[in-house]
Amino acid sequence: MSGAKDKAKGLANEATGKAKQAAGKAADNDKLRAKGKAQEMKGEAQKAAGEVKDELHRRNDR
Repeated sequence: MSGAKDKAKGLANEATGKAKQAAGKAADNDKLRAKGKAQEMKGEAQKAAGEVKDELHRRNDR
């Protein structure tokens, strides 16, 4: 997967995770909040992986 795809998927997972956390908070549902936090963290990791891939590509193109 390319760096741009990783970053895009990461952003989507972060947004979905934040929405789940908000829904869990509104519904007083700790399990949904925890799932949302986990998904947000997964998105952050995907974004970081995409940034690393992009940087590696930039360095190899020199």
